[in-house]
Amino acid sequence: MEAEESLKSKAVKGVAWSFVGSYANKFIQFVISLILARLLTPSDYGLIGMLGFFMGLASTIIDSGFSNALIQHKDRSNKDFCTVFYINFGLSLLMYGILAISAPWIADFYNQPQLTPIIRIYSLTLVIGALAAINSVQLTIELKFKLSTLVSTASALISGCVGLLFAFLGFGVWALVFQQIAAAVIRVLLLFYYVRWIPSLIFSVSSFKRLFGYGSKLLASGLLHTAYSNMYPLIIGKQFSAADLGYVSRGQGFNEMAAGTINSVLSSVAFPVLSKVQDDDERLLALYEKYIKMSAFAICPIILFLCGIAKPLVLFLLTDKWAPCIPLLQILSISYIWDGIIRINLNLLYVKGRSDLFLRLEIIKKTIAVIILLISVFIGNLTIFCVGMTVYSCMALYVNTYYTRKILNFGFVKQMRQIAPYLLYGFLIMGEALIISYAIPNSLISLIVSIIICPTTYILICKYTHQYAFIETINLISPKLGKLGYRLQNWIH
Repeated sequence: MEAEESLKSKAVKGVAWSFVGSYANKFIQFVISLILARLLTPSDYGLIGMLGFFMGLASTIIDSGFSNALIQHKDRSNKDFCTVFYINFGLSLLMYGILAISAPWIADFYNQPQLTPIIRIYSLTLVIGALAAINSVQLTIELKFKLSTLVSTASALISGCVGLLFAFLGFGVWALVFQQIAAAVIRVLLLFYYVRWIPSLIFSVSSFKRLFGYGSKLLASGLLHTAYSNMYPLIIGKQFSAADLGYVSRGQGFNEMAAGTINSVLSSVAFPVLSKVQDDDERLLALYEKYIKMSAFAICPIILFLCGIAKPLVLFLLTDKWAPCIPLLQILSISYIWDGIIRINLNLLYVKGRSDLFLRLEIIKKTIAVIILLISVFIGNLTIFCVGMTVYSCMALYVNTYYTRKILNFGFVKQMRQIAPYLLYGFLIMGEALIISYAIPNSLISLIVSIIICPTTYILICKYTHQYAFIETINLISPKLGKLGYRLQNWIH
């Protein structure tokens, strides 16, 4: 019982610190990005977006599933850490060399000559990041999310200031490049400061084989997922303009700020916590259901509210030059509703060590995804590309619940029942926000009214319908209020 309470306490603290840290980090990045968006052009962001496909594949190859393998295995040792470090660092040098050599060809592909030096400098972040990858994994294993919070927040703040300095000095797209270099360097320095781990001169073939046996499937599935995720920017950058890609990237950026942080927090905390009870299906299911509810409670209203206030938000914060991203932002918002549930479902396969099933799911999903992508390319409309991303997200949600039903008897229908109330209430406040947005022409006043009315509506509905996730959230904020809520819930039932 004490072990269960200790695990719950660590999970709660992990979620709290990860949430605070991630939102502090995202908020800092968001504020800085708003200033940068006013100083830079959509084309500047589009140029960086063009690197997504290549940087994403390189990052996935460098990790090769070893980070998740270290977290999932309970009997890890320093020999394992050292072995993974040398593999990661060696692969980072290899990937940097490949990108540096192929930079002119990538630039020719997009017909953007300035990409050649950008790629050669920007891809240095791969090598820099590999230096402290194991230090970061150790923080996750030990559930030290407070330190992760300090590292991510400090690196975001300092690197953001670097980006702003170069933007004010008129460096254009290079401001974004130097910002990422600074973030990578600061993160490595802080991780080495807080996690005093330096690799020994050890490399174990047996460790490699054991960890890669688990990670190889994650590598293959990760390559499929990364290739697909970045295929849209690749094709949009080629078929349309850098500015068009900038509009799509900015729409994704708003959604990432709104929901991506919560999804990332719940997913990153869920994996190490659920891994500790991987052999107890009853406890695993109980924790799993809670994560699903908490994800839906937070994500549904936030993302649908963002969809409702998209117009005044973009016009007020970014000015009219970013207006074309408004409908793209709204379409992409729908795909982010399911992102958290998708991640948590995949976490179950990580926890159970079934990376083979993970790979199987990715092959099925990406086969369907390629068909959707080809249809989008054939139509050749930017809006259709965004619709295609949303359709894929809905399809991925259904497919990912297949093995969840097999393993824990918690499939698509049961999960939809858990999130249905929050989804319904989210659409309600989205309707409110849309009405306010179009009824009040002044963007600032429209935002203020929406921010006051819509969240209040959602909270009141959850309170008076006694939703579990709302009561649990109150319990985290104030134990006394939480106990009162649980008593009220039990009395009603």
